[in-house]
This record gives sequence, structure tokens and C-alpha cells, in this order.
Amino acid sequence: MQDAAREFFRQAIETPSPSGYEEPIQRLIGDYIRPFADQVRTDVHGNLIASVGDLSGPRLMYAGHCDQIGMLISHIDESGFLYAQTIGGWDPQQLIGQGMTIWTAEGPVAAVISRKPIHLLTEQEKGQVVQLKEMWLDIGAKDEAQARQLVRIGDPVTLNLTYRPLLGDRVSGPGMDNKTGMWTVMEALRRSASAASSLRCHLHSVSTVQEEIGLRGAKTAAGSINPDVAIAVDVTHASDCPTIERQQQGDIRVGGGPVIFRGPNINAKVAQRLVELAEKHSIPYQMAAVGRATPNDANVLQTHGGGVATGLVAIPNRYMHSAVEVISLSDIDHIAELLATFAQTLTLDDDFVPS
Repeated sequence: MQDAAREFFRQAIETPSPSGYEEPIQRLIGDYIRPFADQVRTDVHGNLIASVGDLSGPRLMYAGHCDQIGMLISHIDESGFLYAQTIGGWDPQQLIGQGMTIWTAEGPVAAVISRKPIHLLTEQEKGQVVQLKEMWLDIGAKDEAQARQLVRIGDPVTLNLTYRPLLGDRVSGPGMDNKTGMWTVMEALRRSASAASSLRCHLHSVSTVQEEIGLRGAKTAAGSINPDVAIAVDVTHASDCPTIERQQQGDIRVGGGPVIFRGPNINAKVAQRLVELAEKHSIPYQMAAVGRATPNDANVLQTHGGGVATGLVAIPNRYMHSAVEVISLSDIDHIAELLATFAQTLTLDDDFVPS
């Protein structure tokens, strides 16, 4: 992994992107990928689309959503405490005692989120799962007027966006879901651009928006690209930590390489091509199965228009939708290499119609 690409990834993790509020990270992505693309554009929905390659070739779309789960300020009380609703799927237990950041028009405002101390909980309360309505954000305001000078209703909130290196090539932080996938599709384009003169497809790498609230960005981006082939990249649950049942989740290991999915939401020939390329180019990979419509961008890509030959590649991720998601840098590097190789071998002669 190039130093510049590694630094871009770190900056992405530290940049806010709650669903519907992706402008800061899309600016970062655009600045990074623009020197390598033939065209970079942002559509009215907020998707960033970088394109390179042969305009007369098959249209290949890579989708990695840049949005992350977050919160949204919905009430400020008379004492200056703030209440928020969630953006995306939160386990409220993950929020207790966390440092948070409110992203206002004037800049970030530090906050903490908590609940009544355990000393003051009744025995009944101690045995109950805490509800979001029982937690609040504290910015240190003395009253409602001071809080309103800084924060407006509708301001987005994230966990503190900290990039934390662990042992080996493991890194931790919020938003690995799915800034890792976004990074892989942009890095695949950067690597493909170095061989653009021999690229026989028209590659569109898309940083999609609003996946966490219903796969919305991939749907609208596909509407303008109209791809022939599409591959979504997202995270998947690693099963190499305690309490995860491999019988249900599969044997998925952080550092084990790209996870290539098979199942009804996946074009069998696209999946097989990915496996063959990984083996040919000595790229480690893992296999996984999903027997339903996937809960990620592959879902809407497959059913766009008259149908799209769709694949799904995933990054093993521990502790998804938390402040301490863990991934391997070698995994995302290998996915970028696999996607670049797929793009460099795709031609108009390829037929993905089931047979």
C-alpha cells in the first residue's frame, strides 16, 4: 500500500460522514482521486463518481458507500442538554459513556453521551436494557440559550472519529463500515488508471451515499451509470472472535483476504471470475454465502433496470457499528488489487448471462 493511499484512508476514518451529511468526506475523496480519473462528478443525490477507461467498453461500476451511522440533534432542553435520534442501526448500549462530536456549521463541538449513574439506578432499571430516550448529550452548556448559540436542530453527531493502530496491520475506529469499501473502489481506480491505455472497460468507482438508511445512493448512481457489471464492496462480520457462531456466519477471519460472496443476489459468473483472478494472481481470499437479498448496495445494483451482473466482495470486520471496529489493512489492499485486476481483464466479449 502506498504511503499516500494509507494516509488517505486514515483521513477518511477521521472525516465525518453520517448518512445524508456526506459532503466533507466526498470533498476529501474528490481531492484524492481527481488526478487519476478521466472525470469526477457529484450527482444531485451526493454520490461521487470517478470514471476512467474506454468509453466504448462495457460499463463497470464499483460501489463502496462512504456514509456511516450517526445521530441527529432533535431537541435542546431548558438546561442545555441535547437529545438525538439515530441515523442507521445503533445498539444503544454502544453509546453509553462515549465521547461524541456534533458537526455544526461553525465547526465541531465536543460532547459526551451518558445516562443516570449506576449508583442511582433502581434494581429494576439495572436489569433493563437502556433505551435511547434515557440518554442525553452534554456539551457543558449552562442553559438552553448557550447551547442554541452553538448547536441547531438537525446537526449531525458522530462518535469521536479516532484512527487507532493495533498490533500488526490491524487498525480500529468507527466508520470502518464502510470507509474501507469506499477506499477499495477508489484505490482500484487509481491502480487501473496507471494502465488506462489498455483498459477495455469504462470503470466507474462510486462513493455511494445513504446506504445505512436504505441503499439509496447505489440505486440513484446506477440510474445514471446504467452498468453492465457491478461489484459492491462492504464489510462483513468476522467470526474469528469470541461468541460469534461460525456455523451461521461462516469462517471469516480478519487478515484472511477478500470475502467473495455466492448466493441468489450474486451473479455466479462474476463470483467465479473473482475467484479465478484471485487464484491466478495469488491474492488470498475467503468464501461466504448469503441466501437472501443482501443488506448492502449489491441488493439494488442487481435489480437495476433490466438487471445487472452483480458481485459482492467484503472486508472482514470485528465489532461492526461500534466505536472500535477492527479491520486489516492487508485485506483492503488485496481487495483493491482484485478489483483492479477484474477491471483490467473485462472486455465486451465477456458474457455474464446465466447458462
